[in-house]
Amino acid sequence: MAGRLLLIWRLLVRDLRRHRTETLLLLLAITAATATLTLGLTLHELVARPYEQTRAATAGPDLVVQAGQPGPHSLDALAPLTTLPGVTNHSGPYPLAFLALTAGDTTARVVVEGRDGTPAAVDRPAVTDGTWIRPGGVVVERTFADALGVHVGDTVSVAGHPLGVTGFAVTAARPAYPRAGWHLPGSILTEGGGLVWVERGDIATLAGEQPLSYTVNLRLADPQAGAAVIDPSGGDARFRGWRFSTGQEIADTNGRLNAPAQQALMIGSWLLTALAVVGVAGIVAGRAIGQRRRVGLLKAVGAGPAMIAAVHLAEYLVIALAAAGTGLAVGWLAAPPLFRPTAGLLGSVGMHPPPLRMVAAATALALTIAVAATLAPVLRAAATDTTHALADAAVPPRRRRWVISLSRRLPIALLIGVRINARRPRRAWLVTVNTLITTTALAAALMALAQERSPVDLGYSKLPDARDERTTQAMILVVCVVCFLALLNTVVSTWTAVLSTRHPLAVTRVLGATPAQAGVGLAVAQLLPAIPGVAAGLLLGILTFFAGDDNQHAPASWMLTAGLGVPLAVVALTAIPAVAAARRPVADTLQAGVR
Repeated sequence: MAGRLLLIWRLLVRDLRRHRTETLLLLLAITAATATLTLGLTLHELVARPYEQTRAATAGPDLVVQAGQPGPHSLDALAPLTTLPGVTNHSGPYPLAFLALTAGDTTARVVVEGRDGTPAAVDRPAVTDGTWIRPGGVVVERTFADALGVHVGDTVSVAGHPLGVTGFAVTAARPAYPRAGWHLPGSILTEGGGLVWVERGDIATLAGEQPLSYTVNLRLADPQAGAAVIDPSGGDARFRGWRFSTGQEIADTNGRLNAPAQQALMIGSWLLTALAVVGVAGIVAGRAIGQRRRVGLLKAVGAGPAMIAAVHLAEYLVIALAAAGTGLAVGWLAAPPLFRPTAGLLGSVGMHPPPLRMVAAATALALTIAVAATLAPVLRAAATDTTHALADAAVPPRRRRWVISLSRRLPIALLIGVRINARRPRRAWLVTVNTLITTTALAAALMALAQERSPVDLGYSKLPDARDERTTQAMILVVCVVCFLALLNTVVSTWTAVLSTRHPLAVTRVLGATPAQAGVGLAVAQLLPAIPGVAAGLLLGILTFFAGDDNQHAPASWMLTAGLGVPLAVVALTAIPAVAAARRPVADTLQAGVR
């Protein structure tokens, strides 16, 4: 057993050293798929884990309670809550006013909370820039400040009163912009808005004639109890119209801001998985051509089918594991700077190792890609007859009368391309799938970009929705990686075609075909299966995106550009190597005995 493992290891190291280009292509293909999957999974962590860190750093509450009606009597209603059984600590009540803030040319709804200069026992907003509140100043929630474009030291106006921006801060007691919970006094309907803090003594002046609302932050002995600590029955008329927000509800609200981007990345990861399988299958097909003789030698010295399969699979599994680690690291570290979903929170996932479930998912995906793409060629190699493998003879092509009858009337270059695909139909299918997935991703992305974006309505102004921005970023990222991987697959497919058709093309040239006709024929063999993939991809991309009646079509010029660009890219990537391979001297090819 030890001797077999040593043999597998030595053959593995030898192959990796001799086939560095193919190894790099395999690594890139599987890494792209695992990195995109990791990006999708990381977006959830980018909210869940930093929220936990923010909650710990700011002494976040387990329950935030706001009285149903504004006015001084709210203080009397909130005061008994702080001494209820199950309440271990509290801060407040703090006054609230729902006003308008103007920064430059932008006016927005804003929740103004009056606070003290000294830190509270529960909910201590963490200042990330500048300093905490002082009389005549305002601290702006960091995500809201980013949307407004204000800086520390700027002057903003709240309800017509100029205030200097003393700093930015984050909190775990309210969701980030634009879900800060703005509403009219006495109403339970919330609107989009931001959050700011002012000195408690200034809020009455800012509110003017508007009655103040009040809120209290509670720490519970059982954080899961939530509002049941105050209203066990859930229907007490005394608390009708009150607002109860648990820490989990606030975390979920922040998480929903990233849901569309996460969905786009997860769908993209499946597209890239399919592309990676296509690319790996193409590389394996090319490698199998050059490894037939080694299979025969191994069988000649006594290796059985299981040993042959282990020798071949070991290499791809090792590459898959390396790609899983690389993709996991790339996705985990790239997500924070790409999407910045933690602007309203503290911490970053890149500062901590990824969770075990994410490591397991990336590893399982990489191994699945490797096994799915290599299992069939490996089993065929293991079942190959020893004498046939040692002879390394060409496999007789399958002759179909209708193909022969049709192709004999075609121009020489087109005839060569049709017969190459008829001889290797699996490779043609891989080209079709490659262009189908690529065009589908491009069409869906173009359809998404053509839709009207709904900005956040802030009552007086409208600002772009951060969800749309992150979703667009995710789609562009997926399309870029899809195109990159599709280009790699096209290069691999061309390389495999050149390797497997050297001998037939040499015979074709002996029979009278010119090097140019042979090279163009090889390029045509790549282009023909790409055309139906492009047509089906455009249709599938449009149909996949259309889930509602309000969606809009992308301009026809966009779709036409995508439909022509993909086959043109295939031609450009295949023409040069195909012509170069066709110009190789016929005598050298035939003497080498290479197919």
